[in-house]
Amino acid sequence: MPVYDKKLHDNVVADVDQAIVTVANNPEIGERKKGDLADLRVYKLRSNGQLYLLGYTVSDAIQLVYLESIGSHENFYRDLKR
Repeated sequence: MPVYDKKLHDNVVADVDQAIVTVANNPEIGERKKGDLADLRVYKLRSNGQLYLLGYTVSDAIQLVYLESIGSHENFYRDLKR
């Protein structure tokens, strides 16, 4: 099971884990960002009525998906740029 920086409720963790499986099976599913975050893709999911964003990058050379961040929309992109 992945380790998350911030404490998430167990039911949110289950939804995030399912989102990770979805992204791993189809890395192209996320929306590609532009500008400073052009390498980033974002997959949106809802859990407990809250929108969460799962940010990730893809390495085609070795077929690997790197999970970059999970969080609510508030400050998500600002925090990723740091």
